[in-house]
Amino acid sequence: MSVEETTTQVAENTSEDTSNHSSNDTVRETGTGKDSRRTGSGGGGAARDDRLSPVRELSRVMMLSVLRDKSTIFFLLVFPVLFLLLFGSLFKTTGTSHIKVAQVGEVRVLDSLTEAQHKQLSSVATITRVTDEAAALAKVRKGDYDALVAQDGGTVVLRYSAADSVKGASARATLNAVLEAANLAATGRPATYTLNASQVEDGSVKPIQYLTPGLLGWAIASSAVASSSLTLVTMRRRRFLQRMQLSPTSAWELVVARTFTTLLIALTQTALFLLVATLPYFGLRLTGDWWLVIPLVMCGTLSLMSLGLLIGSVTRTEESAGGLAQLVVLPMSFLSGSFFPLDSAPEWVRAVSYAMPLRYLVTGSEAVLSRGGGVVDVLPTMGGMLAFTAVVTALTLRLFKWNDT
Repeated sequence: MSVEETTTQVAENTSEDTSNHSSNDTVRETGTGKDSRRTGSGGGGAARDDRLSPVRELSRVMMLSVLRDKSTIFFLLVFPVLFLLLFGSLFKTTGTSHIKVAQVGEVRVLDSLTEAQHKQLSSVATITRVTDEAAALAKVRKGDYDALVAQDGGTVVLRYSAADSVKGASARATLNAVLEAANLAATGRPATYTLNASQVEDGSVKPIQYLTPGLLGWAIASSAVASSSLTLVTMRRRRFLQRMQLSPTSAWELVVARTFTTLLIALTQTALFLLVATLPYFGLRLTGDWWLVIPLVMCGTLSLMSLGLLIGSVTRTEESAGGLAQLVVLPMSFLSGSFFPLDSAPEWVRAVSYAMPLRYLVTGSEAVLSRGGGVVDVLPTMGGMLAFTAVVTALTLRLFKWNDT
């Protein structure tokens, strides 16, 4: 039996069950008082079961539609993992980027730069003077600073974060260039300065620690937005929603069923990503409160799914729904930092990203998977995503239609 026939049968069976209950209640009401009392004592539990039945059946039908479509399984589960394998392999190298550096105390090699040299340095790095080294190191770990520089005699100490291997390499290259220029000025004498560079995290931390949150967010956004919008449009076009409207099934039951399915897919994606990323080849380490990624993913999925339902409510064909979903997901993925950091992006791009739920899913996942964050770090993020879900869902309910007329 096809998914469409199964869905139709669910709606018809629900309607027939309601009709049968109504007839039986009428017969019992015309019977003896004992039968009437018996009906009244057991009717509450039966009514509750009847209300839950459509949700169970709709969830089952939606899950079967996913499992029976091999291409859907590929694009929801396999294709995102292929992206993880690709980016995980490519980003084993480093590059250059504008960096933010905290300078602790006096660093003669920096303080002695001429105005022209300072101007040249400011094009690749922003130097901020600080007095508290411990607080500065904590900010490097959190990503507020890309590196910390201090001086101990003739040794310039550089501490950087593995949160961004590109920024760490840029910090080393920039300071190396400054030191070489200073040593070159002292030609004929022993090198005046040497560089001691190290990362603030454990040396075993690898780039995959910071690639996984972004690619996981992109995968969840793609599946949640696209599947929700396409399901709603397909069911409306094939008049499944119209049949359900004639049955006792309500709109909230349809949304709950879709939510169960989408959350299950998102949690499966999360498990697959963590399983692949923790392979010895990549070396993702799950430490601290990493389990907080689970409620974080659930909140992020709800916010992204609400976008999909909104798209499904304003589009009429599968083609338009799929196109609009991609038009939303791809720019949002790039503007939310799923693929690349936004530090060097224009100010207006960073401002726009704050309105996108995917940004908070990515940064929250990075906080618990990569930066040792805890409940305090992700609670505001989850609350914001749930608030976004409530607003978009309210708008969806106003635009929702059971049929195309």
